[in-house]
Amino acid sequence: MRLSRFFIDAPLSLGQHTLPETQAHYIGRVLRHAVGDAVQLFDGSGLEYLGELIEVGKKSVRVELREVFAGLAESPLQIHLGQGLSRGERMDWAIQKACELGANAISPIVSARCEVRLKDERADKRMAHWRQIAISACEQCGRSAIPLIHPPLSLADWLQQVDAELKLVLHPVAEPLASHLKPQSLAFLIGPEGGLSESEVEQAKVAGFQAARLGPRVLRTETAPVVALAVAQQLWGDFS
Repeated sequence: MRLSRFFIDAPLSLGQHTLPETQAHYIGRVLRHAVGDAVQLFDGSGLEYLGELIEVGKKSVRVELREVFAGLAESPLQIHLGQGLSRGERMDWAIQKACELGANAISPIVSARCEVRLKDERADKRMAHWRQIAISACEQCGRSAIPLIHPPLSLADWLQQVDAELKLVLHPVAEPLASHLKPQSLAFLIGPEGGLSESEVEQAKVAGFQAARLGPRVLRTETAPVVALAVAQQLWGDFS
């Protein structure tokens, strides 16, 4: 039986802990774990904790953590993904897969052809939703650190703020990704469903980005980060 693994948004240590109500409900009512079941917890610090459930109630779950060890090492390639804001499941998919593929930070980007606009309460709900997607992706794939999900930014603001040794904007007319030298840190800019306009690509270039292509086919906005991050990890990260 696969060991259940959960992120706890609070510092962990050896000994007994009462889990937050959200996790308690999921562990006790949804997964129907019982006293004596083994669990593995992590808090985003890079450490993993093995323990055993010692109390399972309707709203309260207690665990005794008995072993601590270093979690899965992060890729040596630091990746910040600037992902054009897209609708519903497409954005969810891009964030989920970027987390699985080792992105350290993800910024939803508002550009000219974005069909989504988020403001105030709706933006807060989407941010909470995206963070939960990132957490679930890390629980599934074994990462011990949760990528940072930034609030949506305009393209101009993101271009001014992002810092990386190599900055790439995906564009169908450019040199292949593999033509670039190995960086320690990488920023990817990927357009929304309608793509980036030529003026926006030029704007990125002025900000220090270089155009790069992944191949002869035009990829959907939710497919592009999966391919880009996988190729980058193979070339310069921890896939090789």
